[in-house]
Amino acid sequence: MVDFGKNLGLQTIQDRTGNVIIKKLATTGMESRQTVILQSHLDMVHQKNGDTIFNFDTQGIEMYVDGDWVKAKGTTLGADNGIGVATIMSILASSDIAHPSIEALFTIDEETGMTGAKELDPSNLSGTILLNLDTEEDDELTIGCA
Repeated sequence: MVDFGKNLGLQTIQDRTGNVIIKKLATTGMESRQTVILQSHLDMVHQKNGDTIFNFDTQGIEMYVDGDWVKAKGTTLGADNGIGVATIMSILASSDIAHPSIEALFTIDEETGMTGAKELDPSNLSGTILLNLDTEEDDELTIGCA
């Protein structure tokens, strides 16, 4: 993610915990809008079926298409919050989506302790709206407060 942000020429920060923040200035006409933080986590749960021989450290996920679904052979797909990460990356890379200033926050260790969120240094962020792009369903929107 650090390389991604830097290759786009955007201000990119990696905090002491490992979270990555990429900042993109507002498009013309949107400069007076509130800064929006778009957040997703980078980690996933590595699991394999009991009868599958697989080494997550040395092997790539074996994907296949089954109708409208992309699946993995004998393992998790590796895309736990991938849709959120990909959405944010698309917005950061886009040159034709109007937007206020954006702070893309990619946290680590959501699955095993929430370390990224717990250890986040808020001084790296100025946004007043945070949208967490992590969901179980692709066709519903959940509004909540924690």
